[in-house]
Amino acid sequence: MQEVYILWHTHYDDRLERGEDSKLIGVYTSIKNAEEAIRRSSMLDGFKDNLEGFEISTYQLDFDHWTSGFITE
Repeated sequence: MQEVYILWHTHYDDRLERGEDSKLIGVYTSIKNAEEAIRRSSMLDGFKDNLEGFEISTYQLDFDHWTSGFITE
């Protein structure tokens, strides 16, 4: 099984439309690389003041992650 590590950052602020802004920082081949990306990003404007917004998700490759349909209401 192959997997990748996806690094997101979400910033919450009532002044934003819908109250949040999520950014895909990158997709990495190891948790170590994703953690190093957090260290690099945490020195940048905006991110350095919102360190709690980082999240690493693990995803399997060649695997369906959405297995149901959808409706629009």
